[in-house]
Amino acid sequence: MPLAALTFFNGCAGADNNVPHSGNNVRFDCPHRPNCVSSEARNAARAIAPFQLKTDISAGWKAIKTLVDGLPRTAILQASEVYLHAACRSRVFRFVDDLQLRLNPQTGEVAVRSASRTGYWDFGVNRRRVESLRRSLIENDLIR
Repeated sequence: MPLAALTFFNGCAGADNNVPHSGNNVRFDCPHRPNCVSSEARNAARAIAPFQLKTDISAGWKAIKTLVDGLPRTAILQASEVYLHAACRSRVFRFVDDLQLRLNPQTGEVAVRSASRTGYWDFGVNRRRVESLRRSLIENDLIR
């Protein structure tokens, strides 16, 4: 492999992102690298809108889990009545991204965070993943 390519991929494989825990009081913020989007990001460049359920909250949350479970190369690592953590693997290089969702049962709002575990850049993959999930949820009449 040419030296330039090795240098490039080495720049993409940085330190591990801190994955927020599932606790209700933990903010889904992003680190200071452009490989994360979150509905709770403090940095506007990494911000993305949360999901707002428009169906029965329990049924909507169950449907979200089913849709996430059906995403390509995705495995649910943890799921509860208010939290979902899935690992999404890239097709070519097999990098792992963490997709996290947290339901507020009182409001029906779903906080969302998608972040690369390693590296610096994600080339917009995490934002596209969340927006693709958003389109699926809208098409299934689950969110506004």
